[in-house]
Amino acid sequence: MRDFKSYYIIGAPPEEVYCALTHEGTIQLWTGDKVKMSTEPGSEFSLWDGSIVGRNLAFEEGRSIEQEWYFGDREEKSIVKIILHPHKSGTSAEVRQSNIPDDDYEDMVDGWNTHYFGSVMDFYLGE
Repeated sequence: MRDFKSYYIIGAPPEEVYCALTHEGTIQLWTGDKVKMSTEPGSEFSLWDGSIVGRNLAFEEGRSIEQEWYFGDREEKSIVKIILHPHKSGTSAEVRQSNIPDDDYEDMVDGWNTHYFGSVMDFYLGE
């Protein structure tokens, strides 16, 4: 199992980025796929038409998101924490993910860089 940590600079204020990561309609705009999302702790979520699924753990509006991402029937929980910091260019998004299965690590890093935050950054560049 491996852990991942990275930072992404997004050209929008933290409050807008938070909305882009937590509201179904906005998530659908930058993913182009079916989404199930709620800011209710304990609720299940699904992104990219079920490619990423898990449970929402905690939210601090405009500041942070904490989720458990599922990897099949593995006992170790993979916890994702996204913390949004004000930045001179908009927002610095700090991402930490724990307990990524070794076999999935490279795909997960590519997913964060290209599909998840890559798409969010592209979404704000296109505005």
